[in-house]
Amino acid sequence: MARYIFITGGVVSSLGKGVASSALGALLQARGYRVRLRKLDPYLNVDPGTMSPTQHGEVFVTDDGAEADLDLGHYERFTGRSANKMDNITTGRIYQQIIARERRGDYLGATVQVIPHVTDAIKEFVLDGNEDYDFVLCEIGGTVGDIEGLPFFEAIRQLGNDLPRGGAIYVHLTLMPFIPTAGELKTKPTQHSVRELRAIGIQPDILLVRADRPIPAEERRKLSLFCNVRETAVIQALDVATIYDVPIAYHHEGLDTEVLAAFGIDPAPKPQLQRWHQVVDGIRNPEGEVTIAIVGKYTGLKDAYKSLMEALYHGGIANKVRVRLDWIESEVFEKEDPSPYLEGVNGILVPGGFGERGSEGKIHAARFAREHNVPYFGICFGMQMAVIEAARSLAGIEKAGSTEFGETSEPLVGLMTEWLKGNELEKRASEGDLGGTMRLGAYKAALKAGSKIAEIYGSTEIEERHRHRYEVNRDYRPVLEEAGMIFAGMSPDGLLPETVELADHPWFIGVQYHPELKSRPFEPHPLFASFVAAALEQSRLV
Repeated sequence: MARYIFITGGVVSSLGKGVASSALGALLQARGYRVRLRKLDPYLNVDPGTMSPTQHGEVFVTDDGAEADLDLGHYERFTGRSANKMDNITTGRIYQQIIARERRGDYLGATVQVIPHVTDAIKEFVLDGNEDYDFVLCEIGGTVGDIEGLPFFEAIRQLGNDLPRGGAIYVHLTLMPFIPTAGELKTKPTQHSVRELRAIGIQPDILLVRADRPIPAEERRKLSLFCNVRETAVIQALDVATIYDVPIAYHHEGLDTEVLAAFGIDPAPKPQLQRWHQVVDGIRNPEGEVTIAIVGKYTGLKDAYKSLMEALYHGGIANKVRVRLDWIESEVFEKEDPSPYLEGVNGILVPGGFGERGSEGKIHAARFAREHNVPYFGICFGMQMAVIEAARSLAGIEKAGSTEFGETSEPLVGLMTEWLKGNELEKRASEGDLGGTMRLGAYKAALKAGSKIAEIYGSTEIEERHRHRYEVNRDYRPVLEEAGMIFAGMSPDGLLPETVELADHPWFIGVQYHPELKSRPFEPHPLFASFVAAALEQSRLV
């Protein structure tokens, strides 16, 4: 039978519940337990697919095509378990399901209410499909006290009574701020947060307290007394140099031990943390350094590229080097010469994006990489801009463009209206809804034998996750290949270009999919490992 751990947050947002949940899951997994992590998001969007990256951060995509919260990326990277569409639920999706049921008459004339109908739907989601797991960790988004989160808090309160005795515990993540003028860490914000949680009917079993310095024993005793938590269950969560140090730090503080004790599991299997120590040691003691320029359009919020950042760091781990990221807003290159910005970097990565803003700047970045033999990695939109640049500069198609930006006489990139997903034909209309209408999830691709990308993968058959509406127009393939751009990867039916590369360049690859979504610290994605290796080689030539 699965045991449930509910992780809530208080005082302020952005304390790192996702990393904390992931780290705890990794620790339980290191003890031999089967772990599942799920995210409950209180916002009214059905999913984050239509939300701005500068407001919400990246949209993580699962193999089965769900657009999900970025915390699912943390879950996957820390546990190695691939998430699915049933690992993330939102208020919008809950209400969508309930209204559909009400319209069908499923409630038999009853008045549909938050309690019990909304809370029952949340509980159904939490409990569904957990037969094969020892622990299910459920992270509740937002902060205790947020009005939109109340149905979720009520649902997990009810589950504490519905489940067998000892079947659920509550971990509350809070902040203990340091007040410089007083020279003290203050416990009062955590006390108020716990009081808010208890007013809802939830008594936390464990306090996970974020702080920028060690918490004195007296303050821990104070929190224990006023928050009605065992003193050993007040766990300090100090800042660390890398998120991959969090499982080790939490274990050192006794978090996993306290969680198992709260469930009455004694003695508990000892954790095997060797691989975490190896990863952290590789990060702390690099043998070299490379600088990668990320030329994007959402660089004001780094979380918009969370998986991308981590995948580059994984590539650094694979090559035993530190990867430094140079963030450049692509619009800058539409007004200024890119050379002063890019001459000192060892690699250029142009990530995904939507819309015309900054697109010409990304094209200039691709051109600089091509002309100066700097390793170039174009992902999704970054591949499309590289193709447009090659069409203009190498194939002489001066008006090459994308229909995403409006009508064009040379549509090198165009809107997809239909494609195959397995044996099913998917169709979309250009005037249709935006949410959930892209080519989403894992799709197979066939790589050209002897191509650079096939050599990197060590295979001619791959499967990667997609999230896009527009595709490179295969009608231009002959003229582009004649100009030196190789279409090294295609969809199995040969209709959709998946990867491109330049034959006479040290490392110039564009992919239509998002390989960063499948990279792990213990299994760096081969494309990122190869890209960082190429950047390292380039650094030695400078």
